[in-house]
Amino acid sequence: MKVSVTFENDIGPKGSGPVTVGWYLAEQKGGIIYYPPERVRSVDLNRKHAKSASRCPAVINLESRHFLIRCPFDLNLGFARDDKGKPVLRNLSGDASAVRASKLGEKVHITSEVEWRNADVPTIQLSLPYVFIADEPVYMSQVAPFMHYAREPLPGTIFGGRFPIHVWPRPLMWAFEWHDTSKPLRIARGDPLFYALFETAPQDRSIAVVETEVTDDLKDYMELISGAVNYVNQTFSLFEAAEARRPETLVRPVARRRAAQDQG
Repeated sequence: MKVSVTFENDIGPKGSGPVTVGWYLAEQKGGIIYYPPERVRSVDLNRKHAKSASRCPAVINLESRHFLIRCPFDLNLGFARDDKGKPVLRNLSGDASAVRASKLGEKVHITSEVEWRNADVPTIQLSLPYVFIADEPVYMSQVAPFMHYAREPLPGTIFGGRFPIHVWPRPLMWAFEWHDTSKPLRIARGDPLFYALFETAPQDRSIAVVETEVTDDLKDYMELISGAVNYVNQTFSLFEAAEARRPETLVRPVARRRAAQDQG
């Protein structure tokens, strides 16, 4: 008598081929300043030698899962405290700044001091309109742009995160922990801001990032889950409830001219 046992992973769909990740801007006003996501790749670097790192399958696979988001406008900020000891941001460019002070204040702010992870290490946040969504299980992580060289290192570290974009999509926030407040925070428009890293199931599937239409279903679903963080500390506990009310399809690629197609 022969007995055989087969183990199968029955968590999530057994998909094949590339996983499509959709992106859109939650706010269209002034949206032209925001760069589309770009796949990180070194294929244009040295590939003459057979052992070049640019031809290494492990390097190529790593890069293929990271998409670059560039800074939409110049940042030249200083940290200070006012006469009451309250932390404030200074626009060091002054009148030469390309960004109006009122608009900069809408996009960049210091979080409440009691919410800082480390005492005396301010956390600032840059509001961004990018939203990523998928119709299959996909986790996205925000990570520092470690594959891009910065001539002037930032005076702190990026405060990243990881969440499932197929269940809990939301406009992104770039968070920064300012460890050396004696130095300015300078990032020029077009400079790397962060990477979006996508994880799929199974892990060997490739990623295709496309701009998606903002359909009524997508609007309704975003309205359903938006603002939950203001009422619940552990929003991950709401994933099952959100998935049960999620429309089957949310990603509908936008038709664009070929020159403006997804750069991934």
